[in-house]
Amino acid sequence: MQHLLEFCNSQSQIDKVNSYIKHGNVMRVAEEMDISHQTISSTLRTLRRRAAAAGVAPEADMNHRVAEGFNVKGTSTLYDKDGNSKIQWVKTYAKGQSPAEIADGFNEYLADFKPMVYNRPDNVEEDLLVVYPMGDPHIGMYAETDISGDDSTLEIACSDLRKATQYLVERSPNAKTAIILNLGDFFHSDNSNNRTARAGNALDVDGMWSNILKTGIDLMCELVTSALNKHENVIVKNIIGNHDDHSSIFIGLALDKYFRNEPRVSVDLSACKYWYYQFGRVLIGSTHGDTAKPTKLPEIMAADKPTEWGSSDYRYWYTGHIHSRNVIEFSGCVWESFRTLSTGDSWHHGAGYRSGREMCSILIHKDYGEVGRNTASIKMINSDKL
Repeated sequence: MQHLLEFCNSQSQIDKVNSYIKHGNVMRVAEEMDISHQTISSTLRTLRRRAAAAGVAPEADMNHRVAEGFNVKGTSTLYDKDGNSKIQWVKTYAKGQSPAEIADGFNEYLADFKPMVYNRPDNVEEDLLVVYPMGDPHIGMYAETDISGDDSTLEIACSDLRKATQYLVERSPNAKTAIILNLGDFFHSDNSNNRTARAGNALDVDGMWSNILKTGIDLMCELVTSALNKHENVIVKNIIGNHDDHSSIFIGLALDKYFRNEPRVSVDLSACKYWYYQFGRVLIGSTHGDTAKPTKLPEIMAADKPTEWGSSDYRYWYTGHIHSRNVIEFSGCVWESFRTLSTGDSWHHGAGYRSGREMCSILIHKDYGEVGRNTASIKMINSDKL
């Protein structure tokens, strides 16, 4: 098992392998680390796959070792006149994670989550709802100041989203219900290929996709917990974006698993591109914004939710995608697109896109619609004066 250590990409994996080397038994490892034996087995399977893909086995022929992220396609060997191997060429090819590898990594990360302590707020206001729209966080994007106008790394993006959310939660009233509304493109890349799934555009990414996925899921668990300490009920919706068709589903599944024993958290797992929520005389619709033009949204809402449309006085569409704030009042509803905290990547910056960077929270009364909001700009949350 010693050879598996070089294929670990987290301290948790290293600890499991070392414990298995020590005990030689999955059940004893599970007992020592106080986690399920299925988790240990899943980790070892994942690491064996990585080792096999790199051509490394317990008694490995080191000539078959290849870089991480590549698989062995074949070998060519030059022999001398006596039949001894002189030189060997290892042919490789790049390959993304298989579904089995993704599932193993996903289950491993879930098993390592540790429940937090949730404070139940007192004196909540039942007539109020707070919506926390997250406009295109693009977690995992890499950018440099001289190319994109500002630096962006996995650490920076997570820090910005964490500080903005905490700032907004602290300044929101104790509304009984809150909605964590991820408007899509939470992750910059959907897999290790680092290209958009539909157009195949190359993406600048900071680190391994598996680590970005884990870090993003951990962050969302933290943000939901922050809201849970302020609001009695927290609804979580992760809208599918054009950068994260699949990982947006992963986030929802992870949160649903993580908060499975917390009845105050509700995670909507629908994969529909359009999502609706009615709060008294208020109807909220949300979609990423990459499929239907804003002018079509009112009729889509009326067609999808005719009963709710008829029983509401205030109707709102919340979208992301374009990274800029726009508000248009149509007949019957108001459409708004939200800014992102993220800087632009090299492509957007080169194309001339320039928008303010911020996150906001929206206060809604069940009978009167929007009655207030708070805004956290990127400069403010990173200011020493805050």
